[in-house]
Amino acid sequence: MSEAAMFEGAMERSRELFSSGWYCAESVLLAVAENQAIDCECIPGIATGLCSGLSRTAGPCGAVTGAVLGISLVLGRRRVSDPLDECYCATQELLNEFAELFGADTCQALTGCHLGTREGQARFKNEGIHEQCLGFVAEATRLALKAIVNHREPLPS
Repeated sequence: MSEAAMFEGAMERSRELFSSGWYCAESVLLAVAENQAIDCECIPGIATGLCSGLSRTAGPCGAVTGAVLGISLVLGRRRVSDPLDECYCATQELLNEFAELFGADTCQALTGCHLGTREGQARFKNEGIHEQCLGFVAEATRLALKAIVNHREPLPS
């Protein structure tokens, strides 16, 4: 399977998950984990508090934070002696590319509403902002997988 096909399948999966009721960070983390054949009962629950702009505080976009968790799931340390560079570089790549693509990386800046307020939640629902977030979820998934591919150490020959 080509990289492009792998990315497109995972992007579609994250959109499906988001449309089915999972929130942004949960959807991205689930899609990345599935793509990488990682199954853990802590997924997606570990991402729930990151959704809706860090639990409706107008913080980082949940799709971005879910993508960072996905990168860490694959490239993160398993032992204290493991290197950090691959994970850190992949995360920095993701953050830079997402902000470049969308002009921001916080929920409030991206959606134009503060989900911690009744007005913001009503605007999100009534103005179809959920549809806009489908794009953030899909792109965060793609960027996470791209960063993983770019920074994963090659297997020994």
